Amino acid sequence: MTRLDRKLKMNERLQREFSLVGKVAMVTGAARHDGIGAACAQALADAGAKVVVADVMDEQGRQVADSINAAGGSAVYMHLDVRSEAAWMRAIADTVHALGGFDVLVNNAGTTGNGLIEDLPLAEWKRVRSINLDGVFLGTKQGIVAMRPGGVAGKGVAIINMGSVTSLVGVASSSSYVGCKGGVRLLTKCAAIECGRLEYNIRVNTMVPGFIETGLLKDGCQNMVDQGLVQSVEEIRELFRSGHPIGRIGRPMEIGMGVCFLASDASSFITGADLVVDGGYTAQ
Repeated sequence: MTRLDRKLKMNERLQREFSLVGKVAMVTGAARHDGIGAACAQALADAGAKVVVADVMDEQGRQVADSINAAGGSAVYMHLDVRSEAAWMRAIADTVHALGGFDVLVNNAGTTGNGLIEDLPLAEWKRVRSINLDGVFLGTKQGIVAMRPGGVAGKGVAIINMGSVTSLVGVASSSSYVGCKGGVRLLTKCAAIECGRLEYNIRVNTMVPGFIETGLLKDGCQNMVDQGLVQSVEEIRELFRSGHPIGRIGRPMEIGMGVCFLASDASSFITGADLVVDGGYTAQ
């Protein structure tokens, strides 16, 4: 076999292992066109998956699905409030009925939360937790139920929970958000151990982005200004930028590509892990 033949054979293998053709994937919190969820949905569709764009913002979610279809992918929109277990059960059942499977779940839905611990109302803590941690727990739970042997899908594959660099390190004035993201990371590890030992063929991993250029980041920056925690949006953006040794804030599709890797056969021996895509933020 010539060197060129070996290279072509390797390229074919890589294309096969990274391919998601024939897979059905759901991404929660995917309605914002400038968000991580929409980028994950587009990347999964580009890799060949049929994608469910799930959110509570119906018009925006349909636009994201339409955009994926216009680009040659396959996507549908589905209303899903991640805080409701009944809603999760309906959405997964509808996905299996409409698309014929349920192979990949990306628990991405989230919200921002800012404020000093001493000033933080319990109601605000619970609001952030209901989406950022309870929603991930319910998705992970019902994803396992659907994917395990005997479930409505019953083939296993991958659950990817969206963490953050704040799953690994603390950040002042963001205790509700950071607390939930830390919880997501360890919940994921528990799920990975259980699924492995029960031989469910379900890999569960945490995606750990750095600060990413999204509408949610902009909202969070403005919220910190409104609360008087920083002087300006430009001040906090520069703090985020300078915190990444690579010298910039990340792009949503850079997270989408990482999600595709964790969803594909290329990561077949990876479970209970943190895929850190943070421009070096946590290397310091």
